[in-house]
Amino acid sequence: MPRQSVPGLDVLTVHGGRFVLGERPAERFDMVVFYRGLHCPICAKYLLELERLAPEFQKRCVELIAVSSDGEERARKMAEKVGASLVRFGYGLSLEAARQWGLYISAGRGATSIGIEEPALFSEPGVFLVKPDGTLYYGSTQTMPFARPAFQDLLGAIDFAIAKDYPARGEYAGAV
Repeated sequence: MPRQSVPGLDVLTVHGGRFVLGERPAERFDMVVFYRGLHCPICAKYLLELERLAPEFQKRCVELIAVSSDGEERARKMAEKVGASLVRFGYGLSLEAARQWGLYISAGRGATSIGIEEPALFSEPGVFLVKPDGTLYYGSTQTMPFARPAFQDLLGAIDFAIAKDYPARGEYAGAV
């Protein structure tokens, strides 16, 4: 729920160490990009774009992490595939944690178009902007790999939010 605390996130990273959301919050936002896993060619293309735009997010004081339920080896291969140098890659997201974040879960269907086996179960994509106080500013989830928020559009939205001190929206939970 916008303006409410997000679930915890504590994952190992491919470059060693852990990422614990809120432990060292970004000045403006932490952007958590949940991706399906190494088996997903659309994820690779999406994460390539994130890596390309990472300097623009850094200029806006936004820290980036891409996370999946893949194990270390598969996460490392994805990080290598996208040439990650600025985007951190976390791995080992539990499916229970994925559900807490509101992510959809899919059952594997064998090898994908790039010949990589899908895990038995994995989470579908989501993108979240988390404020330094640990509350949700923006969230988007998908039921499948298609039609994700464009990172260039998110940069524009962040610029607007900063310039106008625009509040998180979608926070109303009362009667309608």
